[in-house]
Amino acid sequence: MIPGEQPLTGLVVAEFCNVAAGPFCGMLLADAGADVIKIEPPGGDMLRAWPPHTDGFSENFASLNRGKRSIQLDLKNPADRDIAFRIMSRADVVLENNRPGVMERLGLGWARLRAENPKLVYCSISAYGQMGPRAEEGGFDVTLQAGSGVMSITGEPGGAPVKCGVPIADFTAGLYGAFAVSSAIARVRAGGEGVHIDVPMLGTTLAIAALQTSEYFGTGRNPQALGSAHPRNAPYQAYPARDRYFVIAAGNDKLWGSVCEVVDKRELAADPRFVSVRDRAKNQTELAEILSAVFRERDAGDWLTAFQNAGVPCSLINSYAEAVADPQVDAYGWVQPLTLPGGAETRTFGSPIAVDGKIAPLQRRPPLLDEDRAAILAMIANSSSP
Repeated sequence: MIPGEQPLTGLVVAEFCNVAAGPFCGMLLADAGADVIKIEPPGGDMLRAWPPHTDGFSENFASLNRGKRSIQLDLKNPADRDIAFRIMSRADVVLENNRPGVMERLGLGWARLRAENPKLVYCSISAYGQMGPRAEEGGFDVTLQAGSGVMSITGEPGGAPVKCGVPIADFTAGLYGAFAVSSAIARVRAGGEGVHIDVPMLGTTLAIAALQTSEYFGTGRNPQALGSAHPRNAPYQAYPARDRYFVIAAGNDKLWGSVCEVVDKRELAADPRFVSVRDRAKNQTELAEILSAVFRERDAGDWLTAFQNAGVPCSLINSYAEAVADPQVDAYGWVQPLTLPGGAETRTFGSPIAVDGKIAPLQRRPPLLDEDRAAILAMIANSSSP
């Protein structure tokens, strides 16, 4: 896919965001062709300080800020606020992840910008949203995983609370934000007015837990931590082989029959404890003990070959080194070379989405702090001051 074919080509996004949720949202828009102008505070996005660093540049920052331009502005300074206002007036989208009220106090809030730019799509990502009793509270991924219930079902039964190893509250909010912005842009391009989008991380993290909230609404009981197991399917979890753990997911009766064949225990298929999906889920602790004893007799690779041949979904518990080396990753070209601002070469995981069979190439490396000041000021040179 060449740059001119990108669906958001020509869209200008002003991003006032730090760390993860907002920058991830901005990066998704940049991947789709938008010109994302990252307005950074003095010293820059705090993610720039996070290790690891290659040639003095944060790999973490690079992973969320490719495709963007950077200008450093002190929004407490009237002259810099004027520059920010002119960028926002020129933009199609404003993206910010400050606490509610901060942008309004700076004179850069939705109401003022809407009057200046009626077609503007203004997206605010925050911990708890723009309204309600907790709106002014701050939050980070771990506090949102805790408050949304995620940590209550993550980890082994009876164990200490565990957060998901991936910051899902941050990135879920970023995904919802990018989806909402793209939807709103479609409305604007069809002749509609701009909108203010409110993306609460608490809400988006609860929203992806549809199976867990529906379980609670339907039964009145809280879902429980099950380790790698599933509340309604078995065998559907990690098992120990002789050398390492692996996963099988036999989510229906046909696949269960194949498991019985592979482990050479056909009698399990007729065992009253395991006849139906519901029976197996109810008695999955006993089932796991039986299967684990068998699986420990051979290496995980042997079991994977056998289950793959039988059509049973299965996988090793990969490290990230193993995951990015998967031939499927290479087939799509998801891992792409990335040149950092100082010239050092690294790699990054690009957009995983194929459009008409094509993966979009990286459009721009991540920027140095304030690298694009001159070009951005030239872009707004004819914009009127507030």
